[in-house]
Amino acid sequence: DICQQFGFIRRVKGDGNCFYRALCFTLVESLLYSEHTHPIERFREKLMRSQEVLLTAGFDEGAFEGLLNAFNRVLDRLETDACEETLLDLFNDQDTSDCMVQYLRLLTSAHLQCRADFFQNFVEAPNFKVYCAQEVEAMSMECDHVEILALSEELDVSLCIISMEGSDGHLTYHTIPEGSQPFLYLLYKTSHYDILYKHREH
Repeated sequence: DICQQFGFIRRVKGDGNCFYRALCFTLVESLLYSEHTHPIERFREKLMRSQEVLLTAGFDEGAFEGLLNAFNRVLDRLETDACEETLLDLFNDQDTSDCMVQYLRLLTSAHLQCRADFFQNFVEAPNFKVYCAQEVEAMSMECDHVEILALSEELDVSLCIISMEGSDGHLTYHTIPEGSQPFLYLLYKTSHYDILYKHREH
């Protein structure tokens, strides 16, 4: 079933950050093949606007400025050398990749805190702010559905998670947000996410 739908899988490092890294890679990769005019500049503007939610949630600018600068350096490089080889080199650089992942983690935490009245109903924690600091912002902590939904909302990105769980290898499909047309597809198995590509994409 999965081989009929998808022609290629991209393995993502299994270090607890795989969801954020997979989403980040797919977002940036899509800029290389976008049919829109100036896709990198449009994405850069979106990133710059995302600072607002971080500040609203109470983050100090110094906590994320360096991370955002690293993100922008990746976009700068792709503006002058927009090819997949360059993209892979950038994401395989540990410091660069981790900075982008950390920024997305902070952005997820900020979105959760700005909508705490809604999201705290789905988290078993006596202190929601502490939960965000320990379970969302901290590197290598695996994400849950709540974090996935929050980041999807914040970036306005729809995704489909295809879960391969159980001895029979039965597949279940979960689209976030529900009823949307997925922008990216992730394969979930044993607490790990990899990127799936439709046949027409690769």
